[in-house]
This record gives sequence, C-alpha cells and structure tokens, in this order.
Amino acid sequence: MDPIILVLIIVAAVASLLFLVLKLKIHAFISLMLVSIITGYAAGMTPGSILESIQEGMGGTLGFIAVVVGLGAIFGKILEYSGGAEALAMFMINKFGEEKAPWALSITGFIIAIPVFLDVAFIILVPILYALSRKTKKSLLFYGIPLLAGLAATHSFIPPTPGPVAVSEIIGANLGWVIILGFVVGIPVVIIAGPVFGKYISEKVKISPPAEMFASLTGNDKPKQDYPAFRLVILIIGTPLALILCNTITAALVNTGYIPDNFLTSFIIFIGHPFSALLIATFLAMYFLGIKRGVKKKKLQEISNASLGPAGIIILVTGAGGVLKQILIDSGIGDSLAIAVASGNINPVVLGWLIAAVVRVTQGSATVAMITAAGIISPILPVFALSQPREALVVIAIAAGATILSHVNDSGFWLVGKYLGMDEKQTLQTWTVMETIIAVSGLTFAWLLYLLF
Repeated sequence: MDPIILVLIIVAAVASLLFLVLKLKIHAFISLMLVSIITGYAAGMTPGSILESIQEGMGGTLGFIAVVVGLGAIFGKILEYSGGAEALAMFMINKFGEEKAPWALSITGFIIAIPVFLDVAFIILVPILYALSRKTKKSLLFYGIPLLAGLAATHSFIPPTPGPVAVSEIIGANLGWVIILGFVVGIPVVIIAGPVFGKYISEKVKISPPAEMFASLTGNDKPKQDYPAFRLVILIIGTPLALILCNTITAALVNTGYIPDNFLTSFIIFIGHPFSALLIATFLAMYFLGIKRGVKKKKLQEISNASLGPAGIIILVTGAGGVLKQILIDSGIGDSLAIAVASGNINPVVLGWLIAAVVRVTQGSATVAMITAAGIISPILPVFALSQPREALVVIAIAAGATILSHVNDSGFWLVGKYLGMDEKQTLQTWTVMETIIAVSGLTFAWLLYLLF
C-alpha cells in the first residue's frame, strides 16, 4: 500500500477519534472501537477478520492490564483511606523544615502518586498547602507547584500508575525497565518543574488559600495520631516496585547465563511479576493499613468496590487501544508504515512523543493520548529492533507527550484552578506551563538516554 495512503488513513483515524470525542461527545471507549472498525475497512479487511482482530486485541491487552490496574486501584484506595498520604507529607515536611518544604512536597508527590491517582492525592494533600501558605505568608504556588510536579511526573512515568502500565502493555515494554528509567527521567524533571519553577512562578503570581476551600477541607483533617507510621507507608509502597525490579534483574541474569535457572530464581521471577507483586502489596495494605488499625473487613470490601469504578473505565479504554493496535497489525498498515518510518530515520522516542502531544492538546485526556499513541506506534517498533531499555524510553516519551499543555479541555486544569483559587489565566500561567515543562524535559531526558543505550 502506498505510504501516502497509509499516512492518510492514520490521520483520518485520529481525526475521526477527535471528532467523535470532542464534537459528538461520545465516550473514548466507544470512539476507539468505532475508529478501529472504520480503519480496518479502509485498509481492506473483511468484516470477519475485523471481528477477530477486535477479540484478539481486546483479550490480549486486558489479560494483563485488567489485573494490574484493578489491583493497583484497590492498593491505592486503601492507602488513601488510611491517611498514608498525609503521614508521608507531614513526615517529609518535618524533616526538611518549612524553608525546604517545596522539596519535601515534591518528594511526597513523587512517592504517593505511585499507588494513588493524581487528582485524589492532590485533594488529600491540599489542606497541608493551605496551612503552610497561611503560616509563612508565601504564595500558595510556592508549595502547590512542587507537589503537583511530583504527582504529575510519577503519574506519567512510573508504574503501577495506569498510564505507563497501559502503554507498556500495548507496545510490549518491560515494566521493570520502565520503572528504572521512569525514576531516572522523573527525578530531574520534578526538580525543574517543581521547586525550581515553583519558586520562580510564586514570585510572579501571588495566590492565597481560597477561604471557602480552606474552611471546607481543613475541618476534615484526621488527628495526627490516626496516621499510619511513615516507615510502614514507605515499605508498603516500595514493595511492588522492589519485587518487579528483582524480577527484571533476575530474569536478565538468567537469560545471559550469569546465574543458573533454578527454583530460587524461578521463585524470585514469579513473585516479581506485576500480578504477584501487586497482589502481595495489596494484601500488605489491607492487613497493616486496614485490619491491624481496626478497619472492619466489610469496610475494606466497600473500599475495594469503590476503587474499581474508575479502574474499569481505564481498563476498557486501554482495551480499545489494544484493538486499534491489532487492527493496524492485521491490516498490514503497521508493517508498511514501519518500513516507511524506518526509511525516514525518525527517532521512535520523538515520534511517540509527537503523536501523544497532538492528541493530548486536541482532546485533553492524557490517558486517551497515551493509549492512542501507543496503538499507532506499536506496529512500527519491531522494525527498529529496540532493546528493552529503549522500548521503556518510548513508553516514557509517549507519557511525556500526553502531559503537555493541559488547558481548558482537561479536567485537571479545572481541578487545580479550583483548589488553588486561580482564574483561567493564572492556571494557564502556572499549571499549564508546569505540565509543559514536564513534557518537554521528559522528552529531552528520554532522548538523551535513548542515545546512550
């Protein structure tokens, strides 16, 4: 098939997706499914083969993503309910002191967003921002931007948050490498977008805690003695990450012959699989943050049920992204497009970032941008014969692109503006710029690391 026609089909597919989501207000899951079918027909597939691709794409993707996102959602919800986020924040601020509180909040956001959704974590911790701002008389942004930068970077770069998990599954990247390189990229990104930019913008835009939000939130704080211990929170959050990393390192050493393939290595690889690692972490959270602290079993069941609602939406949208990927593969578009892209010497890190950025700016949802970009680029990657670290860097680049230029079509834009008491112009000057710094610096560091591997 002519490369120009392939490009036109892909452009038409993305344009159709945006039209369905933005103009017709059709849910992203339904829109992705419909666009996948239309793309299959445009590429000459038969109705029967399209249906087979839908089943294979959905089943193949959800076989992994449903388990990981579901367990991750329950794990995060229990941590949220227990007060673990507040415990972590207060410990870090006490250790760093008020003068270095922005650094403490960046670290807090970076850690707490691993199991807890960004918007939820922000709402939980925003009373701490209000209290610090009122006490020191500094702009709320001096504390708010560092916290948001930490939350946003981890939410984008480090599994088991849903975005990088979904992209990793669709393009076949190793989660252990995504975690390792997510930290390597994420730490300097948070420093630049958090304390550094936060200090600068807080001197330009003076924001005081909104009185109505301060009154409604601070009255609901838990007593300090009700918070779980800091070390316990860190241990539970770090458990799945440590197990997954052990899985990746052990598997690599076995495959290269440095250590033997025996019962011990097989056991380490097994418990370090994301399924096992998150199941272990969830049970630890249920016991140490729940049952041992007096939470009734029925309440834990209610918390688990409540967590799966938002997770279900992410799972279905990701499954639809897997369908789009499979349609591109089975129709032959993926192979033809891969050859055309490879002959043009386009860096896959840059390509993934660009696709995600275009979708993000146009329709607002970072999740949809990540999944759409992953579905389009997945069939192209085999021609590059990338190593596992380079595949992980493509995941990070896609996640970075899907972070750029949050504006009025993104729910996060309005959430941050509301809780920090900013109007639209101020939110564009602060939150939108911060998100763009994360996107651009994330691409820069991912590209530099890509050149090293």
